Amino acid sequence: MNGEQQPLGAVPLRLWAALAISLALQVVWQASRPAPSFSARDLPPAPRPYALRLASLGESAAAARLLMLYLQAFDYGGANTIPYQKLDYDRLIEWLRAIEDLDPRSDYPLFSAARVYAENPDPAKARAMLEFIYEKFLEDPNRRWPWLAHAALLAKFRLKDLALARRYAASVQRHATAPNVPLWAKQMEIFIAEDMNELEAAKIMLGGLLESGKIRDPEEARFLQRRLEELERQINKPLSSKSLR
Repeated sequence: MNGEQQPLGAVPLRLWAALAISLALQVVWQASRPAPSFSARDLPPAPRPYALRLASLGESAAAARLLMLYLQAFDYGGANTIPYQKLDYDRLIEWLRAIEDLDPRSDYPLFSAARVYAENPDPAKARAMLEFIYEKFLEDPNRRWPWLAHAALLAKFRLKDLALARRYAASVQRHATAPNVPLWAKQMEIFIAEDMNELEAAKIMLGGLLESGKIRDPEEARFLQRRLEELERQINKPLSSKSLR
């Protein structure tokens, strides 16, 4: 199976049958248990990876897509009574990790992690999801850099944590080396360092980027050169002010 997303109509009948049997068994099992309290209704523990691979009947990509639909049902109500923002994020990350491991070529789990679950207003839960994105980025940087770049923006603008944003941006710059990775993604650390008032560090990184020969667009090179000159003026301005006293 390749990593392309498929319509649900392409899911093999045997997989639908296995899913139906699994759901039926789940209903029977749940009916035999005492009714759970309102506060206990949450995500169950994620299945073990080997169990998911066995249950997928060789259709890992289709099974991963079905599991993401099941997981997202907790966002939209139904039998679930806890909005995703209140879910146990340790369990939520276990589910995302298991689904991503089942189909590593799919962008669905990391897209949901970055664009839905990481935007939780609870800072602790948001940070946990960002770290999950960082962990998965390192496994395939040249394909997963957009999600870590988004994580850097969330860390900067939502969490107001420039140090964390810079850590993610630096990882994109260091590990995402494919030619199709845009220059803006590789420049993020420079501008975050500037926001942190670490002007010398930003100047060194920007100078290194200009000297690396990676910038082929003349307009982009001129823009960065102007930024470098502006950084040098900002660095030298305090020294000039002191000398006038």
